[in-house]
Amino acid sequence: MGVDSGRLYLAVGVGGFRRYATYRAATAAGIFTNTVFGLILVYTYTALWDQRPQLGGYDLAQAVTYVWVGQSLFKTLANGGGGVEGELMERIRTGDIAVDLYRPADLQLWWLAADLGRSVFELLARGVPPFVLGALMFDLALPTDATTWLAFLVAVVLAMLVSFGIRYLMALSAFWLLDGTGVAQMVMFVGWFCSGMILPLNVFPGLLGEVVRALPWSALLQAPADVLLGQADALGTYAFQLLWAVLLLAAGRLVQGMATRRVVVQGG
Repeated sequence: MGVDSGRLYLAVGVGGFRRYATYRAATAAGIFTNTVFGLILVYTYTALWDQRPQLGGYDLAQAVTYVWVGQSLFKTLANGGGGVEGELMERIRTGDIAVDLYRPADLQLWWLAADLGRSVFELLARGVPPFVLGALMFDLALPTDATTWLAFLVAVVLAMLVSFGIRYLMALSAFWLLDGTGVAQMVMFVGWFCSGMILPLNVFPGLLGEVVRALPWSALLQAPADVLLGQADALGTYAFQLLWAVLLLAAGRLVQGMATRRVVVQGG
């Protein structure tokens, strides 16, 4: 990728950031929603950890910290939808994807850059405020050294890549299904369960726990949270996240090639 191409994708990413920055009311509503859900989960976890101290290897402070990490990353990683995949699926359905294919840019990298811009905005604008509020209201198990925070941020960036890889493959299904709503809903529910958004994956017992922790969704929330909480080796976590990112992006490029060779323009 040359300098000019790098500038192009940087501009796309900046455009994605600015675009989502215009939705101020939606951002404020999202901060409120994430904070309320965070409070609900905190009190639920508190009752659960009172009965089962050290559940999943976490003490109560770590479990509460996990809740606020999850709320800060929920929209950042588009676990419940709301990323660029919705727009991409709509462009495939209407046939506007043909215009994208004529651009002097790689389709996958274009949408990746746009989604990364969105993710950075969501992290800063919608992710940080609930986390700060949680830290002010509860006793969180936060690291005191900058190195751990930096390691956590690296894991978050890698989680963004894995998240995009999953959602890009989901969006490409619209080339065959045209209406990908069902696939999107299925991926959303699987993502909630398998990413640890409902409960930390560390608490899942036996074979179920081993399976969900090996799936790519565990690279989204569980992996960064464990780095922040000192429960996982950063380099091992990065290797796991990078493996899934490479596999998913490579699969996306393969499916993209299959799909664009048989594009059928729908609608106008």
